[in-house]
Amino acid sequence: MEIKYCWRCKMEVPMLNKEEFAVAYKLYGKGFKNLKKDRQERFKELLEYYNNLTGFGETEPNSIMHHSLEQIGPDCEKCGKPYRTPKAKLCVACGNKRRRIG
Repeated sequence: MEIKYCWRCKMEVPMLNKEEFAVAYKLYGKGFKNLKKDRQERFKELLEYYNNLTGFGETEPNSIMHHSLEQIGPDCEKCGKPYRTPKAKLCVACGNKRRRIG
C-alpha cells in the first residue's frame, strides 16, 4: 500500500499493491454474487478489508477498484503526481510531456 494522488478522486488515497489488490478484487466479485442484500451489505467485506488495511474509511466499493498501483503510471517529473496509466505520455495534472523511456 502506498499513498498516491488519484486523478478520479482528485485527492491522495491509499493505492493497493498487486497482492493487496488481488484480495480486494476477489471480495468485489463476491459482492455481486449475493444480490438479495442491499449494496452496502453486499460489499461490506471489501470495504472492511480496504479500510482495515489502509485506515482510510472508504465508503464507495467502485473507488477501491481503481486504487491499484499497477493501474497508474510513474510520478510526473514536473509535478510529482502519477501519470494516469503506465503508458501515458502526458500528465493531465500539469501538462508535462513524459520523457522517452528506454
